[in-house]
Amino acid sequence: MSKKVTMQQIADHIGISKFAVSKALSGKPGVSPETREKIINAATQFGYLAQKRSKPASRRAEQNKAQTGQPNTIIVLLPNVRYQNRQSVYWGRIVDGITNALKQHELGMMIVTEQIADNFAQLINPKAVLGLVGVGLISNQQLLEVRNLGLPFVLVDHEDLLIPSDVLFMNNYECMRRVANYLLGRGHRKLQFVGNIRFSRSFQDRWLGFRSMLEENGVPLVQDPRLLEFEGDDRSEMAAALEPVLKDLAARKELPTSFVCANDSIAICVMGLLMNMNIDIPAACSVTGFDNIDDAALFNPSLSTVHVNKEALGQRAVETLLRRIGHPDGPKEKILLAGDFLIRESTAAAP
Repeated sequence: MSKKVTMQQIADHIGISKFAVSKALSGKPGVSPETREKIINAATQFGYLAQKRSKPASRRAEQNKAQTGQPNTIIVLLPNVRYQNRQSVYWGRIVDGITNALKQHELGMMIVTEQIADNFAQLINPKAVLGLVGVGLISNQQLLEVRNLGLPFVLVDHEDLLIPSDVLFMNNYECMRRVANYLLGRGHRKLQFVGNIRFSRSFQDRWLGFRSMLEENGVPLVQDPRLLEFEGDDRSEMAAALEPVLKDLAARKELPTSFVCANDSIAICVMGLLMNMNIDIPAACSVTGFDNIDDAALFNPSLSTVHVNKEALGQRAVETLLRRIGHPDGPKEKILLAGDFLIRESTAAAP
């Protein structure tokens, strides 16, 4: 039988103090992000996290419900309150799906939207919480705190490779392959992907799907790296970052026949900039998006995009969490929901 891995072994391996290892693995502040990542990596490789089983949170919550008569509570964690909120045309619809599912199961909900700097446990009473649904990007420090509290949790549109959990995504890779395949079938051979591939796991998967379809069809990938790394939290910021890039491509007569955008907001920015440059859409250049937000159909020309059933993502997240609570030792699941490519006015045959 293998010996139990200790914090001291992890500390000796990295060359730091046991105290720093303890702080990092408990999710407490005071350790730099780089050191924290090294510690979590080592703990994962040594099997330290695997040997620490979660507390029986579901049983504790059931006892609490019996004692207090209050409904069990699910935490919905939305860390980036600037754009991941109830008003968001994307994230808000996911939360709507979570809310409806919880109502069906007669469960309470507490939304946590603050970027938590201190101990997560100070915000909640773990004995009254049944589990947690995390929506969007969540730091591994926060996930460690949730894990150390013994709370079952499910992540939507995010995955932490160092802290395994049940996760739900759209099938971003295959959906984007379908978009690229359609454009190739319409004769497009000069395509550019638009989206910061470091922004989220979904953007990265969409980029990989786009790239793989071009490679399979023998179409050279001539990607402008500036379109893969621009910054911007809203459309005005993204448009300001993209405008000089598109003008430069046009000046050098290197505009593609199609822009394949990582989401609809980016696509709408690209279309607005192209129209300001008197470039006809779709006669001179096609544009596609992803997510099918309300603005996609309302824009002129209407945007071809992948329909994401955002409410279904939220609904399935609750169902997955309840299954995890009932089967705490079952294998972790990665659930991919299919999407439909909606062909509208922004795409046409290559000029």
